[in-house]
Amino acid sequence: MFETSRRLPDFPWDMLQPYKQKAAAHPDGIVDLSIGSPVDPVPALVKQALADAADAPAYPTTIGTAAVRQAAVDWMARRLDVTGVDPQSGVLPVIGTKELIMMLPTLLGIGAGDTVLIPDLAYPTYEAGAALTRATSVPVADPTTYDGPVRVAYLNSPRNPSGEITSPDDLRRTVDWARANDVLLVSDECYTEFGWDEKPVSVLHPDVCGGSFDNLLAVHSLSKRSNLAGYRGGFVAGDETVVAELLAVRKHAGLMVPSPIQAAMAVAFADDAHVEEQRARYLRRRAVLRDALTDAGWEITLSNGGLYLWASHPSYDAYGSVGALADRGILVAPGAFYGTAGERHIRVALTGTDERVDAAVKRLQD
Repeated sequence: MFETSRRLPDFPWDMLQPYKQKAAAHPDGIVDLSIGSPVDPVPALVKQALADAADAPAYPTTIGTAAVRQAAVDWMARRLDVTGVDPQSGVLPVIGTKELIMMLPTLLGIGAGDTVLIPDLAYPTYEAGAALTRATSVPVADPTTYDGPVRVAYLNSPRNPSGEITSPDDLRRTVDWARANDVLLVSDECYTEFGWDEKPVSVLHPDVCGGSFDNLLAVHSLSKRSNLAGYRGGFVAGDETVVAELLAVRKHAGLMVPSPIQAAMAVAFADDAHVEEQRARYLRRRAVLRDALTDAGWEITLSNGGLYLWASHPSYDAYGSVGALADRGILVAPGAFYGTAGERHIRVALTGTDERVDAAVKRLQD
């Protein structure tokens, strides 16, 4: 009777269950590095802000509080050198950015006959959001090379799964293409605080966008930056016409970030100290895992940013690598989850505790 789910791609994580069971049989337990879900504590000041705002009996507004919108704008200026975003009309809080990306084609009326461009290596939600509305999604390495009408094109930098960072020159070129072809360019920048070998640049940076946000949206999340995946808080900013349309439709749908979460978001965006602490944790885990994988025969490519190592082994395809590591009690994600370009790769998340990461390193060394 109801068959919407049949239009969606397979949920890939179900395919990992046999490997998870194998890894869990290790005498010292599983080291799960398959999912990029934070394991470190929520910052104390954020928990306090949530508690202080707990008495919130009234409905929140879809547009969000002035405090959270200003905190987002201030954070972009302070950390990303993005200026000129109007906190009244250029930014909108969302219930986690996966929700926004999944629902964006629906909210903007994109449907059958429309084309959405997604990265050739990408997490599945870009494709699923297009499929939900019966739009056609096309994986591309470079959206500017696509020949044909396009409604929306997604970028992701640092990219999940590979950690690749898009250069400012490539961003500028893609912005010019989007405007010339009247395409909405949506830049998913949820890992932007975690550039390792180079610094990520926002699509809204003045050197990229020329001081205009026309045809551009940037999507930002607190899930990774502040260990708030469980809070479901993020925002979208950019083209005021598109932000206004999203606001108008989201009002009808009741898509509102809970008031206590908005209070926690404002505090999280205003504080950088906890982010530097988290960066140090991930840098340490990245270094020891990278060395251990390399010494064990895996080659690390890209991986310049984000929370993952993108690895391949000459003896295995993606699932062969997953199986070989599962034999050692380590669970990782096959690159094939993210597109055909990943069929010989694995994605190794840095989101294990220090104790579990050290256990993985020891097993790789043994």
